[in-house]
Order: sequence, then C-alpha cells, then structure tokens
Amino acid sequence: MDGLAEPIIDHETEGLDMASRGKRGTRAGLRRWVWRAVKAAVVLALVPVVLTLLYAPSFVHPISTLMLKDLVTLQGYDRRWVPLEEVAPVLANSVIMSEDGQFCFHHGIDLAELKGVVDDALAGEATRGASTITMQTVKNLFLWTRPASMLRKVVELPLAVYLDAVLSKRRIMEIYLNIAEWGPGIYGIEAAAQHHFGVPAKKLSRRQAALLTVSLPNPYVRNPAKPGPGLRRLASLIERRSARSAAYVGCLD
Repeated sequence: MDGLAEPIIDHETEGLDMASRGKRGTRAGLRRWVWRAVKAAVVLALVPVVLTLLYAPSFVHPISTLMLKDLVTLQGYDRRWVPLEEVAPVLANSVIMSEDGQFCFHHGIDLAELKGVVDDALAGEATRGASTITMQTVKNLFLWTRPASMLRKVVELPLAVYLDAVLSKRRIMEIYLNIAEWGPGIYGIEAAAQHHFGVPAKKLSRRQAALLTVSLPNPYVRNPAKPGPGLRRLASLIERRSARSAAYVGCLD
C-alpha cells in the first residue's frame, strides 16, 4: 500500500541511546555517592573540632572512644574524674618524663621526634614512637586505638595542633590523666590509684606514680601492683627522671 509506509527502526541507534542514558545515570549516581561521602567526611572532621571547644571548661568531663565502646557493649568501666590539683604532682611529672619530655615546649607535635621517625622510615629502619601526650589525648578522645595505622597518624597530627591551640597544657594533662586506660575497664588516674594501690590519686608516692606511668604503654600486660624485674627497673629510671623534672613541667603550675 503506497500511502502507508512502515516506520524504519534503527535498532543500533536505539541501543546506543540507551547505553548513553545508562552511562549518564551511572555517572550521576557516582557523583551523588561522592558528594555524600564528602559531606560525611566534613561532618566527621567537624566533630572533634566542636567537641574540643566544648571540652575547654573544667566542669566538662570527657570520655574516650574506648569508654564509649565499653558503654555500647554493656561492659561498663570504672572512671572517677578528679581535677589536676587532686592528683599527686609526682604522677604528672612522671608521665611527662616518661611519655613526652617536651610536652611543655611543643605545640602538640614534637617535630624533632617526628623528623627522626620519618628519617628512620626512609632509611628502612624500625621506627620508634613519636606520639606526644597531646597526640595520645586526641587519639583517646576522638580516634581508634587498634589497629595503629598511618591514616590515624595523619589525622592525629592536625588535631593535636588544634587541641594544643585551644586548650591549655594543664587542661590537656587533666583530660589525659582522666581518660588514660590503666587496665581492663580501668580509666583515669583516680580509678587506677584506687584499683592498684588502694589510695586516692593525690596520695600516690613517687614509686607508685612511676609504676603506674611505666604500665601505660601496655596496661593489659603490665600490672603496676605486681611489677616484674623489668617493670621495676623502668620505674626506677622514671623515679630518677621525675626527681629532676622541674625544668620540664613548669606549664602545669
């Protein structure tokens, strides 16, 4: 029939159009996911920034991510907040001399120690720890503890500088001593002093302070109340350093 021509369907062109629309939809979906990821990253980055400001007043008693985990998993924990003036000065002195001798002088990061770690890594040598007390406080407050990773270190560094800029050295030390882990479910120096030695934190002796300090790197293995020969030797070293710490702990006065 001359007047009724059948429509010509180009199946190849139709297939290309559908493929093009599919690609556009895939790209649009990918962009949405990327945008959502960026927004989530920004929100996560703002959490420690805002919380640091909220933690500045002395009446605020922060908890660590490990304490939060114990709450969520219904394990519970023992933590009794005490102001820094209710902690024997020898304890804070011991912690500085053991963990971060330049605590009063750096701005959250010990650049000399960090450079040494980078140089060792580039040389293929075993790296040593370079975490300052400020960095450890940031890790305990906002980040994960295990496993340790380069990503965590990268996040720790700017947060440590920010924490040091916002909070006083005294407040950083107060928070650190009240959230540090001293055994399974034992957080903070007051709970640790009571648990291990049966005394309040303000009555810790120089020896007890040294033993608690050297147990910090591995409180699940090192028991300050039942120290082995190695732990006793370390504690004796920290006792001697603490006795000569005056020039290093002035920022806590």
